[in-house]
Amino acid sequence: MIKNDSWIAKMAKEGMISPFEPKLIRKVENVPVISYGLGSFGYDIRLSPLEFRIFRHIPGTVVDPKNFNPNNLELTELHQDNNGSFFILPAHSYGLGVALERLEIPENITVLCIGKSSYARVGLIANLTPAEAGWRGHLTLEVSNSSSADCRIYANEGVVQLLFLEGEPCEVNYETRKGKYQDQPETVVFSRV
Repeated sequence: MIKNDSWIAKMAKEGMISPFEPKLIRKVENVPVISYGLGSFGYDIRLSPLEFRIFRHIPGTVVDPKNFNPNNLELTELHQDNNGSFFILPAHSYGLGVALERLEIPENITVLCIGKSSYARVGLIANLTPAEAGWRGHLTLEVSNSSSADCRIYANEGVVQLLFLEGEPCEVNYETRKGKYQDQPETVVFSRV
């Protein structure tokens, strides 16, 4: 069953989402933002301003998830103007950011991350894996720019929506199996095997 706003708010008070915004925020100091915070059946998390990396072609290298070369990812600059803080994701490229919020997922919940329509309508597609029962940390966010134009991706604003799905408690959760991405910090975490 998908969990609603009152359940999400109750669990956030117990540490499931931190920092937590108890309502959907659409403006900050009269400046429109890509919404973040608590919705009816989900929570829109924000992109952290601390780090965003873009895959770059390095002649003679191949990106290998089993032997990841961090040199294939280049830090990108955080820009600022009257619309807010943002990173630029070039056309037809792929980048990694990190969630501002820290999550601590209960043992009977799995979280699905889905893209926001404001970004989808300009060609930015979120490609996120689930946060499994017992997982905790800051999500590494994978974003693809499928458009032929460079796109802004705003820091401190909504980037993906989390949907919380309840099931029977599992026999082995992410923590007890010692998952390789447990306790991710607020930095991009590279592929691990």
